[in-house]
Amino acid sequence: MTAFTPEEAERLRAADRRHVWHPFTQMQEWTADPDDPLVIATADGFHLVDVDGRRYIDGVSSLWVNVHGHRHAALDAALTAQLGAVAHSTLLGLASVPSIRLAERLVALAPRGLSRVFYSDSGSTAVEIALKIAFQYWQQRGDPRRTRFLALRDAYHGDTLGSVSVGGMDLFHRIFRPLLFEALRAPPPYCYRCALGKTWPDCALACADDLCATLRAHAGEVAAVVVEPLVMGAAGMITAPAGWLARVRAACDETGALLICDEVATGFGRTGKMFACEHEAVAPDLLCVAKGLTGGYLPLAATLATERVYEAFLGAYADQRTFFHGHTYTGNALACAVALANLDTFERERTLERLAPKIALLHELLAPLRAHPHVGEVRQRGFMVGIELVADRATRAPYAYEDKMGAQVARAARRRGAILRPLGNVVVLMPPLAIDEETLRTLVAVARAGIDEVAGAAAPP
Repeated sequence: MTAFTPEEAERLRAADRRHVWHPFTQMQEWTADPDDPLVIATADGFHLVDVDGRRYIDGVSSLWVNVHGHRHAALDAALTAQLGAVAHSTLLGLASVPSIRLAERLVALAPRGLSRVFYSDSGSTAVEIALKIAFQYWQQRGDPRRTRFLALRDAYHGDTLGSVSVGGMDLFHRIFRPLLFEALRAPPPYCYRCALGKTWPDCALACADDLCATLRAHAGEVAAVVVEPLVMGAAGMITAPAGWLARVRAACDETGALLICDEVATGFGRTGKMFACEHEAVAPDLLCVAKGLTGGYLPLAATLATERVYEAFLGAYADQRTFFHGHTYTGNALACAVALANLDTFERERTLERLAPKIALLHELLAPLRAHPHVGEVRQRGFMVGIELVADRATRAPYAYEDKMGAQVARAARRRGAILRPLGNVVVLMPPLAIDEETLRTLVAVARAGIDEVAGAAAPP
C-alpha cells in the first residue's frame, strides 16, 4: 500500500481543487467543502482506501463497474500478460487476438441472434453506435422514412449528443435541446409515481400500452425503440413490472421497428442474470454493453447486432454502404484481455450462481427500510437497489432538489466507512457482485444509519 504523509495528502487535495473538473459535480461547492475531495489511493477487495489510510466499502462498485472486487489476481494477471504482448493496435484495417476472442465470447453469452460485435469505449458511445447503425440500416434497406426513435421519458442513455437525444432526463439535457434531434416519447414503467395515474398490477401494463400505441401510430417512421431493460438506472433505479419488456419486443415485431436494449448498467450480472433481457427471454436487434464488461478495470464497450442488421451494410467498395464510425482505441487489446479474464472469472467462481442467495439476503436486509417514515419505496432488481427518500410517506411528497437529501445520506455513509453515489433523492446501492455477506450486511446497515441521521427519524425495528 502506498503511504502518503499528511502534507502529501493535503497537496493532492489542493491540486485537485485547482485543476480537476469532476463530472456531474458542482465545482463551486466541491472546492469550498473542506471534506472534499476524498482522494482514493489504493483498493483491496471490496474496499477503497484514501490517501489518509481510511477504508471505505465500495457501495456503488466504482460507479457500477466493479464485479469481482478490486485487485483481483486473475484480472491483474491478464492485464500484465497482455502488456507483455501488445498494449494497443488499431482495428482499422487490422485485427487483434484479444478482440477476436472476446467477440466470440460475447456472441456465445448474448441473447439469441446477436452475432456481430462493434467495439467502442463507453456506454454513451455504445448507444450512439446503435442509433447510427439503426438509422443507416433503414436507409440502406430502402425504407428512408424510418428516421425516428422512440424512447422513454426520464431515460438516460449517455452524454454524447445522439444518446442525449434519446435520453429523457430534463435536469441533465434541457440546456442542450437546440443541439438534439427530437425523439418520440412514452411513459417510463415507474409504478411508484405512475405518469398515467394507474396502480400496479391493476393497470395491466398501461405504460407499455401507451408505448405500443405510439409505436403503431408512427410505425412507418420509427427506426428503433430504445430502452433500458428491467431497470432504468440513472432515473432512480426504476424497475419495470413483469411482462413490460416482452410487450415492447412484441410491438417492435408487429411494426418492424428495431429494438435497442441498453444494458450498459444492467449487463454482466447486475440483475441476477448475465443480461437483463434474459429474464423475459427477449432478444434485441442491437445490444449495448459497457461498465461491467471489464470487471471495473478499463473503459470498453460493445454494440452487438444481428446478422440481418449487419448484412444491410455489405456491398462493393464503390457502394459506400460501410459503417463509417470508429475510435482510435476501438477494441483495445488490454481492455479486451481483461474483459476475457472477467468472463473467465464469472465461470470459474460461479459468480451468478453464488449471487442468488446474496440477492435474497439483500432483500431481507432492506426490509426495515420499507417501513421507514421517510422512505417512499425500496426498488430492487438483483444487486441494483434504489431507496427513494420522501418528505411525506403518506402523500409521497418528494424532498426539494436543493435539500440534497441523497447527497447528505451519502456524506453520512462516508463518515461511517462506505461510499455511496445517490441519484437525487434516491440512495443507490450497487455493490460488487462478489461481495461477501458480512460486508454486504455492513453496507446496508451504514446506508440505513445514514438515512436515519439525515431524515431525522429512525425506522421502526
